[in-house]
Amino acid sequence: MSRVQLALSLLSIAPVALAGNVQLEGLTLPEEYYQQRDIVKGMFTSSYDAYKKYAWGHDDLSPVSMSYSDGRNGWGASLADAMPTMYIMGLDDLFHEAVDYISGVDFSQSQTEDTVSIFESTIRYVAGMLSAYQLSGEKDDILVEKAKQLADKLVLGWVDGHTVPYGYVNFTSGEPVIDTTNIAEAGTLTLEYAVLSQYTGNSTYEELAVGSAKQIMNTPPPLPGLPAQGYEPSNNTFVGGYVTWGGGSDSYLEYLIKYARLTNTDDNSWVDAWQTGVDSSIKTLLRTSTVGDWLYLADYDSNKKIRHVSSHLACFHGGNWIQGGRMIDDESIVDYGLQLADACWNTYASTATGLGPEVFAFASDDGNYTGSSAPSKAQLDFYEEHGFYITAEDYILRPEVLESQFIAYRATGDTKYLDRAASAVASMNEYLLVNGAFSGIEDVTDKQSARIDDTESFWFAEVLKYLYLIFDDPDHISLDEYVLNTEAQPFKAPPGKGHYGSGVLLDIPVDASLTVGADLPEVSANSFMPVSIKDIIGLDN
Repeated sequence: MSRVQLALSLLSIAPVALAGNVQLEGLTLPEEYYQQRDIVKGMFTSSYDAYKKYAWGHDDLSPVSMSYSDGRNGWGASLADAMPTMYIMGLDDLFHEAVDYISGVDFSQSQTEDTVSIFESTIRYVAGMLSAYQLSGEKDDILVEKAKQLADKLVLGWVDGHTVPYGYVNFTSGEPVIDTTNIAEAGTLTLEYAVLSQYTGNSTYEELAVGSAKQIMNTPPPLPGLPAQGYEPSNNTFVGGYVTWGGGSDSYLEYLIKYARLTNTDDNSWVDAWQTGVDSSIKTLLRTSTVGDWLYLADYDSNKKIRHVSSHLACFHGGNWIQGGRMIDDESIVDYGLQLADACWNTYASTATGLGPEVFAFASDDGNYTGSSAPSKAQLDFYEEHGFYITAEDYILRPEVLESQFIAYRATGDTKYLDRAASAVASMNEYLLVNGAFSGIEDVTDKQSARIDDTESFWFAEVLKYLYLIFDDPDHISLDEYVLNTEAQPFKAPPGKGHYGSGVLLDIPVDASLTVGADLPEVSANSFMPVSIKDIIGLDN
């Protein structure tokens, strides 16, 4: 059966959805699941009480030692990241308390080390503040001012004449840290900076972010529509040829379709690039396990070998394909997304704790090569029972598997996704709860696993938000009204256009250097690059 025939057959049996919309029309949550929402809200307040007691004003709670860490420059990452979740949950007192604290933070100076990540600071701090401002009725203008204060230092990562920024900025010297970056770091800024430009009236932020993503998009990739993971900003070339939907690449691919939806841009290249990447993935990376028939996306390395590996980070792809497939009216992509979400959930359902591992691998009819050592007998035995095997056993409170379950429920209305989320809630309360908060564990296959003494801010921003929203009224933060950034921070989107993209896959040239060893050609993106970033932003030296 061709893809066209498959799409037509799926359309004939698919739930009714408005053209271009993600959510199932008329979706209502069964009454019995609302109690789960209250449990999740209690998990948030309990965790946050522990944060206030042991880590107030710091970045992350250390729940086991009842202390804190400052891995995000000491500005209070958990506060900024949690504000939209607080507002969504109706925790108004906590929300206003957090706004008051963030209002007094000096984001122009790092409170810890000099080096600041552009990507992490953008998705957590800038996005958290802008989403909170928007959700709460655009009343606290100080949140936009603080987002701008931080962004005005982050944009120093763009060196004049370079379209793609370096990944880090030294906040003391005001200079970028000269090093290679990756496409996730450099290509995951468009949503946040588009919103910042909207509220400040300064288009430079969005133009810089768009220019970076466009440059990556227009650099010849190893596979059509699938850029390599590493990137060298100084000469606009990829570093190696490793292709993955996992860490280092993930959110670049995620934002292609999301930027198109947030802005309703008439530039079809965003959706076309995403669709080309998905089509290329279907043709090159999509595999089925020999046990269980689980669908997964393999990696492709610089030696042009398929690596049968995946990760918790990569498990956003199911939800992303569901959303994008609905936007372009391609139910075959939606179906693939649903199957990918099922396979990722299987990594939770197969462990003793009911929680999923950090990294795992598969075997397909073309082997089980992972680029490292062959699986042990214990791993092979596990594979024969579960259709995958674990290569890194830890769970560090990641959200991606639950993210895809949330989107799958909103798109189909199938209550199996609600039951899965309820199962995760039960597992978290049984195996992760410590001192009123929740910690990661070192081994998801061991009910007595040692703890990981860290609660990163994405626990508040992503895990608990996705779990709350899947058990909430589906019209609350509808996926047809909001676009969620990679940290699950919602941004209000205009009414949908009904259909996105040109319907024509892009003719993106394959990286010639990976085939014949030639030097990568420099490709100039059609993007804005100011003569002096400091002059355009108006930043004092």
